[in-house]
Amino acid sequence: MAGLSVLEAGQWQGSGAPTARRLRDGATRLAEMVPAENRQVVTLGNAVSGARDGVQNADVLVEQLHAVRAAMAALPAGDLVVSVGGDCAIELAPVEAALSAHRDRLAVVWFDAHADLNSPETSPSGAFHGMVLRALTGDSPDALKPTRALPANRVVLAGARALDPGEQDFVGRHGISHLSVAQLNEPDALLSAVRATGAEAVYIHIDLDVLDPGVFPAVGSPEPGGLTVEALLQAVHALAEEFTPAGVGITEYERADEAGQDEELLQRAVTGIVDAVRN
Repeated sequence: MAGLSVLEAGQWQGSGAPTARRLRDGATRLAEMVPAENRQVVTLGNAVSGARDGVQNADVLVEQLHAVRAAMAALPAGDLVVSVGGDCAIELAPVEAALSAHRDRLAVVWFDAHADLNSPETSPSGAFHGMVLRALTGDSPDALKPTRALPANRVVLAGARALDPGEQDFVGRHGISHLSVAQLNEPDALLSAVRATGAEAVYIHIDLDVLDPGVFPAVGSPEPGGLTVEALLQAVHALAEEFTPAGVGITEYERADEAGQDEELLQRAVTGIVDAVRN
């Protein structure tokens, strides 16, 4: 039986939130919550750099992408990897690794309040965490391109409710499945969307801002009208029962000084996610 690995990447330079530096501590705490046999911590600094090709901190992000790729390669072959951030941009290396393993059998389900489908030309902020899913489809500056591109028709947006105009256009042009929070309360809608991609394996990305901020406010870009923890876990369980889990990413936990009930709820969510994908 394959083991479980956790990869901790406390990158914050891809975020556009003013409180982004909290993501480093958030990544550490998230990693501690995952009951993994193997652990890899990506050593990342606090350096920043200017914008290049429309991406803020581009040079730092490229350097850190190489570090995350190296850490992924050092994990035991065949392990199921839970990647924790940090900002959503850490997902570039884990998803490209899942693509290399599963190729055209893979779909990506993107649980996130935001679509992360901007390009440098459409992004209002230049923050790469809002471009990483678009980058995974092969549309990004060369230095931030994946080694293998994900076809847009194998993306399922789950719970996104704050799309910029450029993202709406991209979703429409490529026919990307976009499930509302209400639709996710009926798991068969999500399963039907993944089945329509033809996939047998699924990479599950979870930006914690997919949760309603009234339930879990410890994120940098909260959006009202999100999921409950119970609805998220129900959806993850349904996916893992029908499709082979190809990896999980959990990102954007901005741990405050006084974690309190937020951390108790997060522990319950992380335990439920891990239990779902490894059983």
